[in-house]
Amino acid sequence: MLEKTIAKGLLSIEAVFLRPEDPFTWASGIKSPIYCDNRLTLTAPEVRTQVEEGLVATIREYYPECEVVMGTSTAGIAHAAIVGHLMGIPMGYVRGSKKDHGRTNQIEGKLVPGQKVVVVEDLISTAGSCIDTVEVLREAGAEVLGVASIFTYGMQKGLDRLAEHNVENHSLSNLDALVEVAAETGYIKPEDKNRILRFRDNPSDTGWMKEE
Repeated sequence: MLEKTIAKGLLSIEAVFLRPEDPFTWASGIKSPIYCDNRLTLTAPEVRTQVEEGLVATIREYYPECEVVMGTSTAGIAHAAIVGHLMGIPMGYVRGSKKDHGRTNQIEGKLVPGQKVVVVEDLISTAGSCIDTVEVLREAGAEVLGVASIFTYGMQKGLDRLAEHNVENHSLSNLDALVEVAAETGYIKPEDKNRILRFRDNPSDTGWMKEE
């Protein structure tokens, strides 16, 4: 199963850390048992190949009309470039804001109004960055077919925001698959699976930190 294969790869190169006993602190102050940095896939050729081929397969399956791939800034850019190369189609990326010089572009790369675009994203938590990217592309006249991402936490806030903005997402792997693999390989204790998923379901509730 691709979801578990990708999850195993992410764990093996420490692109994902699970620390239910020693939580990470997010900028918002929320205590989290998980930290994800999919940029590390770029320096791990075997996992990188699995990821990029998975993204290509996902786009071909769910978005067969795709004409252009656009990466989110900054983590999605390299993945979009590799995917675009493998598919033999144009790629570009969307800046977090317009440049303050030159042509003041926010979209880098050629985009023709009406083109069918897929956004490539590395991680979806609350879905803010990919939705911002989609909206910029829509305003430029693109027909955004959806998002292809490497990993999603599956947080309800993210799911709700995607639905609200009519954005479809397909991820290669997710938190459910990750905790299954982590428990099977002894990375976490079996009883930690539910604790981590409880965090995902309500990040603001620190009740997940208590041992069951």
